Amino acid sequence: MKHKFIAKRYWKDITTPMGQSDVLAASFDDVINLSLGDPDLITDDLIIDNSMKDAKAGHTKYTDFRGDPELRKEIIKTYKKDYNIDFKDEEIMVVASGCLAMYLVLEAIIDDGDEVIIHSPFFTPYPQQVELARGIPVFLDTLEEEDFQINIERLESLITERTKALIINTPNNPTGTCFTRSTLEDIAYIAKKYDLVIISDEIYGAYSYQNPFIPMVTIDDMKERTITINSFSKDYTMTGWRIGHVLAPDYIIKTIQQINENVVFTAPSISQRGAIYALRNREKIQPPMIKEYRDRIFYAYERINKIPNMSVLSPKGTFYLFVNIKETGLSSTEVSDRILKKAHVLVLPGIAFGEAGEGYVRIACTVGIEKLKEAFDRIEKMKLFQN
Repeated sequence: MKHKFIAKRYWKDITTPMGQSDVLAASFDDVINLSLGDPDLITDDLIIDNSMKDAKAGHTKYTDFRGDPELRKEIIKTYKKDYNIDFKDEEIMVVASGCLAMYLVLEAIIDDGDEVIIHSPFFTPYPQQVELARGIPVFLDTLEEEDFQINIERLESLITERTKALIINTPNNPTGTCFTRSTLEDIAYIAKKYDLVIISDEIYGAYSYQNPFIPMVTIDDMKERTITINSFSKDYTMTGWRIGHVLAPDYIIKTIQQINENVVFTAPSISQRGAIYALRNREKIQPPMIKEYRDRIFYAYERINKIPNMSVLSPKGTFYLFVNIKETGLSSTEVSDRILKKAHVLVLPGIAFGEAGEGYVRIACTVGIEKLKEAFDRIEKMKLFQN
């Protein structure tokens, strides 16, 4: 919005289809919302009940600047048990959400004009977060015919003397792909060759259906140049709790802490207590939740591939499907708009995730199979997808 009291860098409208989804969802009384990745499941009672007990016991104040010491210990235990990797306490900081974690990391490492490579399609906020930190986003296309893996030759061709970092996201939003060990090892080779930092967004780590999830930091010799961002939002259905964490070399954590003290001071104390109980009870909490989303996404996968002019790859991770609609001859915005108006189903156009997302729509399987069935029944009845 152009106004004398608004900073000029915000005069250009940066609203995205993702940001407009709440308005679009209200377009019709019977909209089935498959747009945002906000799980319909409620946070497990074990987390809620114990957090409320702790609140009543006095956990309502500021915590340590790097997060509740109990939570930091649980994070260390989790990475050791699940991935056999050791972290020191000084290498951990708890923050108010994965999104804030990304901003703090970028603010800590980027000098004005530094370039950050982002593989596309990408999580919508990444480019502007880079720009907020006065960096320059550079986009690396990934392709469906390459399983949306990073092509190392294309990656290397984008590197300049100003390249500082590469943001990776696996399991990936929006494509649902999971990077193979081979891809991660190739990324590691490039990072070491050009002395780059890897910022690894791993907030969907629990949702890896075909193979065990591989954190970037477990690749040989990558711990000192990997910054891991994680969150409790998706892996524990705690989106509204706004709690995440950063794992990085201690000097980066110290810098992030100093920045965060001038932004939100500390992460919410009650949310941190919830995160403690989530980690301590993850072997009980996660399996039924993961099974539910796995059942949904494979159901949706089967339905989509039976609809004319729509196709999608077999699910590998997350609870998103990136649906190819190129055979319709329409843009992703046009297809999303027609699906909303004719079927009253809200999906996101692929263009919302970068130029490489054009020709696709993203579907979030965040409603039950019964609702998914109704959504795909409606879409199948549309004339749009008939030859």
